[in-house]
Amino acid sequence: MRLHAISGNTQRLDGGAMYGNAPRALWEKWSPPDAQNRISLACRALLLETEDERGAPKRVLFEAGIGAFFEPKLKDRFGVVEPTHVLLDGLAALGLDDGSIDAVVLSHLHFDHAGGLLSAWEAGAPPRLLFPRARFYVGATHWARGQQPHARDRASFLPELHALLVASGRLQLVGDDGREGARDLEPLGVRFRFSHGHTPGLMHAELTTPANGGAPLVFAADLVPGLPWTHVPITMGYDRYPELIVDEKRALLDELVTRGGALFYTHDPDVACARVVRDDKGRFAGVPVEVGALAEG
Repeated sequence: MRLHAISGNTQRLDGGAMYGNAPRALWEKWSPPDAQNRISLACRALLLETEDERGAPKRVLFEAGIGAFFEPKLKDRFGVVEPTHVLLDGLAALGLDDGSIDAVVLSHLHFDHAGGLLSAWEAGAPPRLLFPRARFYVGATHWARGQQPHARDRASFLPELHALLVASGRLQLVGDDGREGARDLEPLGVRFRFSHGHTPGLMHAELTTPANGGAPLVFAADLVPGLPWTHVPITMGYDRYPELIVDEKRALLDELVTRGGALFYTHDPDVACARVVRDDKGRFAGVPVEVGALAEG
């Protein structure tokens, strides 16, 4: 079992939007803004390399980042920094390409988490779905949300991506029990859990990490997008239900402290993974750890 943090395209988004009702005097210590009040954000993926029960190699990619599908005007509007598809470059550095991936697990379908499934923008050319061999795992509740989004989050979804996923014949919807539709991933040490405060049906992958005594590594997605958001009261302006996300976050963090577990951060520009601890005042914190150190091999 090997785990890799794979960098995708980075973004610069409004700091106030990313920190909700937290005052700038607090969050600018964690995320220094530029002259336009924007902060740096990663769109990081996690790659699991392992073997199935027959010893055949399996590669599972958790999320695909924002990618480079936006045309230039929208690329600037949403603060996408690099012109190329950085996630593909990261896979190439490991001797892989998108055709090497057996499964792509999507916590949700907002464009900064799923846009990397699409080819980079080309003038006059429609977007193509990448990862030609992979099955695409999406929570059934969130898939339904994406088909009928609310006015508040409609702009976060990509209807063209939804159509391409359906047309591929490789879309796999995961039931609310976290098992229906995903039992083929259980032998690889992957199970699923859900939260609903950021968006209905946000799906979190939980991996068993042998080198960490079997403690879990949870792909936090937008429940805990980065190290500063490990502080329970800190939420985003993008969250649908801020009070709910605070409760969900507290429950997860409390469990991970008890189990010695860690979080994988998709949006933190500096820290990919941290073990969750509680300080002497009872506050949660993350202690950075190399994600590869949690796995065997």
